[in-house]
Amino acid sequence: MNVFAIRHGETEWSLSGQHTGSTDIPLTDNGRRLAERMRSVLSRNAFKLVLCSPMQRARETCELAGCGDNVVIDSDLAEWNYGDYEGLTPKQIREVAPGWLIFRDGCPGGETPEQVGARVDRVIARARAVGGDTALFAHGHVLRVLAARWIRLSPSAGQHFLLDTGTLSVLGYYRDIPAVRVWNGPIID
Repeated sequence: MNVFAIRHGETEWSLSGQHTGSTDIPLTDNGRRLAERMRSVLSRNAFKLVLCSPMQRARETCELAGCGDNVVIDSDLAEWNYGDYEGLTPKQIREVAPGWLIFRDGCPGGETPEQVGARVDRVIARARAVGGDTALFAHGHVLRVLAARWIRLSPSAGQHFLLDTGTLSVLGYYRDIPAVRVWNGPIID
């Protein structure tokens, strides 16, 4: 089995570097193009399960990528709750919290790394229970934690997985050992 982890396409806030957790903003025109380009790759797979964050940027990516017919909305795939840091850039946050790192410090009024880790552990259990290929449409920070937890690392290890918008990653197995097959793969026409 493989887990296809798809980060939503570009948004205005992903361009500006603003933390976008609960703010429900749409894709840009380029974000929609990135999502449409995934259709040719994802259509080659018969997914037993398609899970998607409830945020419109993820749902729109799922739809444009051709996976919207049997999608199940899963709030465990929502982006990190940034609390007081929602809408701020890392530079703005570091002005009030020097040295801040989300994967270590979490967000005041939002989630800790352990809370996000617990959510993605539920998603992983759900995907493994299906016993076939699964597609997950979600967000940068939550998918980075998912990759870390897939290979049995702590949620803070998500800091080691850079992830661009409109990209496809694939998690699978090396023999019976959870492994990363593809990470941050651009879709090329």
